[in-house]
Amino acid sequence: MTDIVAILLAGSRPGTDPLAKAAGVAIKPLAPVAGDPMINYPARALLSHPAIGKLLILTQTPDLLTANPATAWIAEHPKVMFERSGAGIASTLMTLLDRPGMTFPLLVTTADHVLLDRDMLDQFVAEAKGADLAVAMVERATLLARYPASRRTWLKFRDGWWSGANIFWFGGPQVRPVVALWREVEQDRKKGWKILSAFGPLVLLGALLRILPLRGGIARVGRRFGLTARLVAMARAEGCIDADKVEDVTLIERILSERGG
Repeated sequence: MTDIVAILLAGSRPGTDPLAKAAGVAIKPLAPVAGDPMINYPARALLSHPAIGKLLILTQTPDLLTANPATAWIAEHPKVMFERSGAGIASTLMTLLDRPGMTFPLLVTTADHVLLDRDMLDQFVAEAKGADLAVAMVERATLLARYPASRRTWLKFRDGWWSGANIFWFGGPQVRPVVALWREVEQDRKKGWKILSAFGPLVLLGALLRILPLRGGIARVGRRFGLTARLVAMARAEGCIDADKVEDVTLIERILSERGG
């Protein structure tokens, strides 16, 4: 299976990113982690995976990546194409979904997913395959068992506290209504109740009363749109550790050192 199109989100949010500012670089994907621009890590993981046939890099400023000696290799890779992204992630994805000739499935992840590796991709692809929509998340006990001091944004459900792992699966253009909803709540991604309420009162009530398991909630959301939707509960704690804050980079660099690179 080499027909998956991977999409690596490498754009900039409005305003100044603290990691980019601290590193003295123009955009966050160029901020160094263990001496290497962070985008290089997930790019290498995706390009080396046998299931990935093509990699699209979405960014508002492709020239900053192609002109940088440390990231120019990405543009030179035969599987890579750059796409200029718009104001928001979901809006850009909507454009891709509507593009004639676009091939599926799509696997979407982010440039700050520095710890992404072959094992995580193997699990996600195996469990997402065949679904219209899949979302990777990590349960709090999984993270705290390995990294008890790590702080994440959590959503509480009957089956635990969950944090996003920044890997998504779109099986085909039929996911367009979900991406359209994502576009509506994009600015509230850290406000869990607003996201849940957008998916309907039963899902919101189930989360608030702790009576709805996340796996069942995602499946129910999928059925609302006529889709097969799945939770991929990542086995690796590192799945939800992205380079979002200075303390995240410190932890990631320690993990990379323990891995040996």
